[in-house]
Amino acid sequence: MEASNNSSSSSSNLAGSVAQAIAVSLDWSSTPDARKAAVAFLESIKTGDVRVLANTAFLLVKKDWSSEIRLHAFKMLQHLVRLRWEELNPTEHRDFANVTVDLMSEIANPNEEWALKSQTAALVAEIVRSEGVDLWQELLPTLVSLSAKGPIQAELVSMMLRWLPEDITVHNEDLEADRRRLLLRGLTLSLPEILPLLYNLLERHFGAAMSEAGKQQVDLAKQHASAVTATLNAVNAYSEWAPLPDLAKYGIIHGCGFLLSSPDFRLHACEFFKLVSPRKRHVDTSTPEFDSAMSTVFHILMNASKEFLYSSGVNAGVIDESNIEFAEYLCESMVSLGSTNLQCIMGDSTTLPLYLQQMLRFFQHHKLVLHFQSLHFWLALMRDLMSKPPKSKVAAHSSADGSDQADKEKQKILSFVNDDICSALLDVSFQRLLKREKILHGTSISLGSLELWSDDVDSKGTFGQYRSKLLELIKFVTSYKPVIAGAKVSERIDTIIKSLLLSPMPAQDLAVMESMQSALENVVSTIFDRSNEIGGGHSEVQLGLCRIFEGLLQQLLSLKWTAPVLVEVLGHYLDAMGPFLNHFPDAAGSVINKLFELLNSLPFAVKDPSTSSARYARLQICTSFIRIAKTADKSILPHMKGIADTMSYLQKEGRLLRGEHNLLGEAFLVMASSAAFQQQQEVLAWLLEPLSQQWVQVEWQNNYLSEPLGLVRLCMETPTMWSVFHCITFFEKALKRSGTRKTHLSSQNNSAASSTPLHPMASHLSWMLPPLPKLLRAIHSLWSPSVSQTLPGEMKAAMTMSDVEQYSLLGEGNPKLSKGTLTSGPGSLVTMSKEGYTEPNESDIRNWMKGIRDSGYNVLGLATTVGDAFYKCLDSHSVALALVENIQSMEFRHIRPLVHSVLIPLVKNCPVDLWEVWLEKLLHPLFLHSHQALSCSWSSLLQEGRAKVPDVHAILAGTDLKVEVMEEKLLRDLTREICSLLSVIALPQLNTGLPSLEHSGQISRVDLSSLKSLDSFASSSMVSFILKHQGLALPALQICLEAFTWTDGDAMTKVSSFCGALVVLAIFTNSVELQQFVCKDLFSAIIQGLALESNAFISADLVGHCRDIYIYLCDRHPAPRQILLSLPCIKQHDLLAFEEALTKTASPKEQKQYMKSLLLLATGNKLKALVAQKTVNVITNVSTKPRNTVNVAETRVDEGEVIGLAALS
Repeated sequence: MEASNNSSSSSSNLAGSVAQAIAVSLDWSSTPDARKAAVAFLESIKTGDVRVLANTAFLLVKKDWSSEIRLHAFKMLQHLVRLRWEELNPTEHRDFANVTVDLMSEIANPNEEWALKSQTAALVAEIVRSEGVDLWQELLPTLVSLSAKGPIQAELVSMMLRWLPEDITVHNEDLEADRRRLLLRGLTLSLPEILPLLYNLLERHFGAAMSEAGKQQVDLAKQHASAVTATLNAVNAYSEWAPLPDLAKYGIIHGCGFLLSSPDFRLHACEFFKLVSPRKRHVDTSTPEFDSAMSTVFHILMNASKEFLYSSGVNAGVIDESNIEFAEYLCESMVSLGSTNLQCIMGDSTTLPLYLQQMLRFFQHHKLVLHFQSLHFWLALMRDLMSKPPKSKVAAHSSADGSDQADKEKQKILSFVNDDICSALLDVSFQRLLKREKILHGTSISLGSLELWSDDVDSKGTFGQYRSKLLELIKFVTSYKPVIAGAKVSERIDTIIKSLLLSPMPAQDLAVMESMQSALENVVSTIFDRSNEIGGGHSEVQLGLCRIFEGLLQQLLSLKWTAPVLVEVLGHYLDAMGPFLNHFPDAAGSVINKLFELLNSLPFAVKDPSTSSARYARLQICTSFIRIAKTADKSILPHMKGIADTMSYLQKEGRLLRGEHNLLGEAFLVMASSAAFQQQQEVLAWLLEPLSQQWVQVEWQNNYLSEPLGLVRLCMETPTMWSVFHCITFFEKALKRSGTRKTHLSSQNNSAASSTPLHPMASHLSWMLPPLPKLLRAIHSLWSPSVSQTLPGEMKAAMTMSDVEQYSLLGEGNPKLSKGTLTSGPGSLVTMSKEGYTEPNESDIRNWMKGIRDSGYNVLGLATTVGDAFYKCLDSHSVALALVENIQSMEFRHIRPLVHSVLIPLVKNCPVDLWEVWLEKLLHPLFLHSHQALSCSWSSLLQEGRAKVPDVHAILAGTDLKVEVMEEKLLRDLTREICSLLSVIALPQLNTGLPSLEHSGQISRVDLSSLKSLDSFASSSMVSFILKHQGLALPALQICLEAFTWTDGDAMTKVSSFCGALVVLAIFTNSVELQQFVCKDLFSAIIQGLALESNAFISADLVGHCRDIYIYLCDRHPAPRQILLSLPCIKQHDLLAFEEALTKTASPKEQKQYMKSLLLLATGNKLKALVAQKTVNVITNVSTKPRNTVNVAETRVDEGEVIGLAALS
């Protein structure tokens, strides 16, 4: 096809120039300027005269040129067909198609590269999809004829058939629905020709490949094998959507099933079954035909599984690794089949149990990958079988046939999930709860060929996720067969304990015992779940379960272990029995006595660091009291006095540390929570009175909190230092455990005067809170330049970031620490274990300060939920001094928890009549500093590639790259927290007076005479209150605007609701300044934000804001129209057409779609947030020949460095 105004010579010359440009663009030895010029020239050809483009590209795909140039020319042709097809007339379309089909014949050559064949086939498919069904009907006979000429031609035709349905199999929301439907209809009508063709190609070329291989004709055998592979790839492209009965009718299922026995093709054939197995029966599908086809799939896969399982069973431990990938595919298909289509073999009393047995054997398989695949099936099956329909559905369908039928099907399947299967599932699950890394060398544990989970397992998630699936399965099996589960878990624990008793070093063989604790916990909690009758209400079952767990509990109570690691595990086993104690309270006293026995068996003194494991075990025993208090519920109440007497005795004897006392006190709070309100108050008074006598003393406050360096002295006084720490951490626990009584009162409709104390802690806040702001102010002041310069070296070192914090920021998890080393958790068991050292070191001081800061923040935040007590016992000035006086010296890692734990709860709970007193004092310094700090750091990150945060001085070690990663994480965390605060300010419950937009879709103008002043909303809308105070409003609005330029989608999601409230206030108030901000600054910022791909997730809301601004405010302010008309690709008539379209629809969704389309048009598709989620229809061609080609969607969005509106011009 030649352009009429070009001679053959000039066409050849142009082709030569294009070939040279392609070579330069691909040659990295070319200079940057040369490559840039070559790319620009090629772009001019692609965007120039379409006929010149076609003529030139067709010349360059000839064999005369190198492979690189020919591949590029094919891409140019695909570009033409994909984006410029409409510029050619119908005659040219047919000529173009004929030339391309001829190319297929020319390129069917053994010497041609596979990538060129693939490109040719892809081009033909692209043309058919662009031209439509008519062309396809014309080409089909030609392609059938071509495929019969030889293996290479067959391979090419199969490639084309594989690419053809890509618009159906790859979701593409931009593809016109009519075009997709037409293609689907055309291909569906052609299935009687396509599927037999594919089957014949499989049969013919598989037989030929085997025959030629037998004759030692290697090259010919390879050609036929390539044809088989290409045909299987094509089959897989139809397997996802072609009617399943058709796949059976035309032999595809049978053919792929036959190829499962061929080592050369079984992976590709198994790919077909992976795609077919999860297919669901459609409503309009003939049920018998679908079930028959799926039943055939079942039998094929089960026969293949039978062969594999037999061979791997006979040769256990020496299985050929080359078979594992196939077995994994096979097992995955079997899982999908059973999870989706088990009803297809429901009526076959032979096939169904055989299928379950095979899935059980996969679950029992020693190879982890096969066990892991089958775990998904058993989990899904048991979840479905044990699920209970909602009560409303049960009531509605109690007599309906559908409900009865579903129950019958479940019961039928359950009848095949017999005791043996349940026992096997539990045995394997118990065994595999152990992680390989937990097994020490030289231990007596023998695994044989069993592959346990290991840290080097790829792409299967974490061990925690895997273990949670095993535990969920254990719970479902327990729910179905409680007696078997109880007996199994008891037997295994009994075996493990006997083994440990015989072991010369039981502490080293403890891994299996540790792994079974979570299994016991799940079995016990499931059987003795308070919401269900034990054992389904059957007395014999209940008696049997009672005997099993009484026997197990007695065995645990009889153990005389004293080694710290053994005591720790035994404590966990005892607290796992908590739900059993709730139903059988007679045993509760024995468990409590045993826990105190274990506590007293451990050494109290920890002068020697080597005994830190004993201290840790003591703390773990104390936490067991908390767990039992939670699960045993009221069965513990009769023993509270005995526990209290024992605690008092141990404390009097000096054998109970403060950290341990706090944990036992927390257990007391949990126990009291199930008692009456008065008893809760009595328990709190008993626990808090000793603390109040120390806490309220003026002496320690004057000595240590009156000036910053007093805190340095406090950190040198170990007993006082840890006493303060434990006071605050227990205050935090008391507030958390006592809980806030839920009321239906709106927080902002309650004034401070009318609030009623509904919290058992309310009476204690008056003495508890006043010293805390002083302590926090002293800690915050340490970072101010005037104070930090005078601090001793050890104190300065303690202010740096711990290794644990750094690992957390890097996302690398915690470093592997021994049980005696520090952690960063406030009030953590390890931090508690530090008390007792005579001189705190740098790590102790760091942990102490972090614990005081975190727990102190939590105490203040939790206290705001108590009611007016918080506001009566503290004044806003002292709290503001404590929290934000030194905010300019605070590091990002410290501001974030301050905002999260104190300021957000205070904003949520502050009575409306105290907004004026509290919010401005606290939020003004925060907003002002946050805007300056975030703006500076984000500017540095976006322009220089590194976020400059104040915390960098606290990071002592690490490569530059790691420091940069930590800095960016700190910046993003604080950004999201500040934006979360803005979203909280915009919460509906804090803005009850804010009118709601009537999203009827009608273009209704707000009556200007009904507009109110901004101040009139200030008492019923916190956003309006913020805007009323200029000192709060200006930095808050600047943060809001600049957030649109920051590449953080999470932050943008949080700030969007604040923007929505601003838009509503601009619509319903007469504030000229707010209208100016919303119509000009905010509208422009939103469009700028849509240019960032990071905002794709929230793009719908942002477009909605644009729609609201335009509909309700464009007649009151010219800025929205002016901003749209200033965009680079919009014309006046486009805007007029948009406005006319808005008036013709009452659907807000359609109006948003119009706004989205206009923005894309006006910016030339440069709004990456709107185009990021779209997939341009592109056929992927790869340069190597993979076993499975994955369709990867390319993007046409240019990845320029310029961001924002500047990128749109």
